Amino acid sequence: MPEPIEDFYAVIPAGGIGSRLWPLSRADAPKFLHDLTGSGQTLLRDTWDRLAPLSGPDRIAVVTGRAHRAAVERELPELADLNVILESEPRDSAAAIGLAAAILSRREPEVIIGSFAADHVIRGTRTFEFAVQQAVAVAREGYICTIGIPPTEPSVGFGYIKKGGELPVDGAPEAASVERFVEKPDLETAREYYGDRSYMWNAGMFISRADVLLGEIAENQPELYAGLMELAEVWDDRDARGPVVDRVWPTLTKIAIDYAVAEPAAEKGRLAVIPGHFDWDDVGDFASLAKLNSGGRKENLAILGANARVLADASSGIVVSQTARVISVIGVKDIVIVDTADALLVTTSEHAQRVKGVVDALKLTGRGDVL
Repeated sequence: MPEPIEDFYAVIPAGGIGSRLWPLSRADAPKFLHDLTGSGQTLLRDTWDRLAPLSGPDRIAVVTGRAHRAAVERELPELADLNVILESEPRDSAAAIGLAAAILSRREPEVIIGSFAADHVIRGTRTFEFAVQQAVAVAREGYICTIGIPPTEPSVGFGYIKKGGELPVDGAPEAASVERFVEKPDLETAREYYGDRSYMWNAGMFISRADVLLGEIAENQPELYAGLMELAEVWDDRDARGPVVDRVWPTLTKIAIDYAVAEPAAEKGRLAVIPGHFDWDDVGDFASLAKLNSGGRKENLAILGANARVLADASSGIVVSQTARVISVIGVKDIVIVDTADALLVTTSEHAQRVKGVVDALKLTGRGDVL
């Protein structure tokens, strides 16, 4: 067990519904509140257990929606009330992480924060801890640091980070500058990146001094910065907080931290990267969930569900069952079946990314009862 890093605060953004995992993931039971790995606990709890040794359990903040507060607190009974940061509505990651940075910076001006999504799967605790320790060392030098994942295949499902030259930072032997961020590529481009080896997957982990992160937001998104500062000023005053949140939060610019902070910081030479030598997956769709639970072997059929009743013959893919129904799968390859009490999804791994379109269609047709 490592000693907690003295000036480090972990931030867990726990938002979004994981629409590509519908109908398993819903608005009232988003992806981070599910056990998707068979570990016996939710992804959120796994994230907490991974971070607590690095920061200490009293130095973890969770940013989540008001509707999920009770579920989050059930999962994380050690979470201090002071460290629950509630969003009245989703405003994307720059607002969520920026608000945490603004609040924590007022409490502790020299604090270094690290943002780690609540719904990612990471295997390799010691290598993860070493990557974070290096990233904190880089952040102390005034950089915004991200952790990039060396790709294991030419994936089109992730954004990419192009690594530049080495950075001489004590305590961070693998630190490098970032030349640029790249959006999700097509397959041909992904193959080029995979062969290049200077490209890494963008895992959405950011470590920085809180004041440095806020300075970048101030430069690139001044209106967002002004709103975050106004919120942070009253946040720890319960009587004053509510009216200001109700007035300011809905006006905040809705933008991802990649666009508000990471990309412009890379262009100005202020972004660094540490390679993460651990297994990582953002479980972005049922194809990745199938791979995660089948030992990486395409010919296997992964089965999820505490009481799943599945009969399979010469089939591969994934079956997720939340009912007592018997599901028989015969002679089909890369199948995706998700059976819940009020919705059934049948697709293939090839088309797993298109599940989000079903969610969009249900919204447009007024079928919010199954979302």
